[in-house]
Amino acid sequence: MFSQSELFAQMYVSPNSYVFVNNEQLFIKGDLELNTATSNLYLRNDAQLLQGTTDPGANRGVGTLSVYQEGTADGFDYNYWCSPVGNVLSSTAVNNPFGVSQLKDVTGLITSVDPLLTNNLNGVASPLTISRRWIYKYITSNQYGNWIYVAGGNTINAGEGFTMKGTDGTSANNPGANQRYDFRGKPNDGTIGITVAPGMRTLTGNPYPSAINLNLFLWDSANLALMKGEAYFWEHNDAVNSHYLVDYQGGYGTYIANNGLYSPGTYNAATWNTYDGNGTLISVGGATGGAYKRMFTPIGQGFKIEGKADGTVQMKNSYRVFVKEDVTNNSQFERNVKEENGSSKWGEIQNVANVDYTQYSNKELPQIKIHTVLNNQYSREVSLAFNNQATDGYDLGMDARGPEYNLPNDAYFPLDETNQYVISTLPFDVYKKIPFAFKAGSQTTFKVTVGNLINFTEADNIYLHDKTTDLYYDIKNNFFEITLPAGIVKDRFEITFRNANLSTGENALAGSLTVYQNNNTKSLNIANPQMIDLKSCAIYDVAGKSIFTKNKLGTNEEYEFPTSNLSDGVYIVRVNTNDNREMGIKVIVKN
Repeated sequence: MFSQSELFAQMYVSPNSYVFVNNEQLFIKGDLELNTATSNLYLRNDAQLLQGTTDPGANRGVGTLSVYQEGTADGFDYNYWCSPVGNVLSSTAVNNPFGVSQLKDVTGLITSVDPLLTNNLNGVASPLTISRRWIYKYITSNQYGNWIYVAGGNTINAGEGFTMKGTDGTSANNPGANQRYDFRGKPNDGTIGITVAPGMRTLTGNPYPSAINLNLFLWDSANLALMKGEAYFWEHNDAVNSHYLVDYQGGYGTYIANNGLYSPGTYNAATWNTYDGNGTLISVGGATGGAYKRMFTPIGQGFKIEGKADGTVQMKNSYRVFVKEDVTNNSQFERNVKEENGSSKWGEIQNVANVDYTQYSNKELPQIKIHTVLNNQYSREVSLAFNNQATDGYDLGMDARGPEYNLPNDAYFPLDETNQYVISTLPFDVYKKIPFAFKAGSQTTFKVTVGNLINFTEADNIYLHDKTTDLYYDIKNNFFEITLPAGIVKDRFEITFRNANLSTGENALAGSLTVYQNNNTKSLNIANPQMIDLKSCAIYDVAGKSIFTKNKLGTNEEYEFPTSNLSDGVYIVRVNTNDNREMGIKVIVKN
């Protein structure tokens, strides 16, 4: 038994022997032979296997590699997976098909037992019981009905993704809210082909027992000749406990590598939250799905891609990197965002391509996340990203279309005549006017606000300009609301950074009033030194739901409203005067 972080040679593990790698990378320049069923390789505590061959793969033997990954511990929720291992039915066959019976139930540091497979709707954590009912793959299609049922068969080829729901209950293998699985089989290696077709989507993912730099896959010139350069990640609402499709609350987040090969791209959250007719939030979480770090795709992570020509795109060993799964490392498998580290450059990242990552920025492009709530039912996030290498039009690999094909109501960037874009990357200019479109299948109310800014310091103000009325609405500190009839409006509205009507009431009022949140006293305060006659003060959440309203404020010099009953988060405050001027500002409440 031995543990070693780097071995620059072919590796042979003899019978009745094993290699145990703890919290390190094992690099093998050539192939790996796990000779017999008693020849094993164990990757533990974020350990990963990287291989350097440029061939299709040459791993041999009938021994197994064992590596852990964690999915959702909820029998109603899907994860999208891609296995890092195949079966060991042949000693010479490489990149073999996989089946969920290879997801073992952990019993000790190097021991595990076979899972139970059931036809019941829900899986169980202890003993590990996987429901066959939800094991599907998806290859070159754009129809929901074309999911391919896999059940417990060994028919998931290397590079093919698959769906699987989690488990109910608890066990020693439930760290936090996750279910731990032990992937066991012959490790995938080398070049792996993935079939694509024009306008069709395929569920694929990271097929290796190491992380990959997803940017390299999405921006590979040969791959871009065949696919769109966008990766779609499934997200779901954990609070919904139903197997009925009509009850699902989920959607696809979109990732593009619009910041170069070695810096983080832009991720646009999924649309999945819903609201009732009174604006009450039904689902749990933010106005959209989660924000995730996607550049370094961890072991086992699945995602969809879309083709633009018939052919086979390729996963390659050269994309493989040793990056541990963590938010600060831009590598996540269904986890929430935490604060990034303070450094603007990567630390050393060991990788097969021998790239010096320390020369590249680990910061995302300047971005504006715009949230539009539609009929108080769901929220669409779209992202503006700024890169001087982009153009104002469509750029392959730098702009992304919406992951849903035909939403009746939507908000998007109309970069061309036919597609709806949720990510637009373009060079920044403070005088730029960026078209913003609304789509309504029937009469629809839209509420628009800036949900988040990432590394954006280029402008102090962000407006939505209505060219029909020539009014500018401050969507950085407030929200814009309009009800439109059925139809598509692409030429009326635009995002701007300057207000051409500089003498508007809002600008004048902002110089006369001071509105601020005092989290020490848990109160919202208004300073009114000019004793302007105030009509009302209202507080809204970022989805536009009214939280608090106080009318007939009068001409006091100061006002104080308690906020101790509010949840932590960002809120929009609107102050109106009796002469019909309005001021909006965003505040952060921390109780």
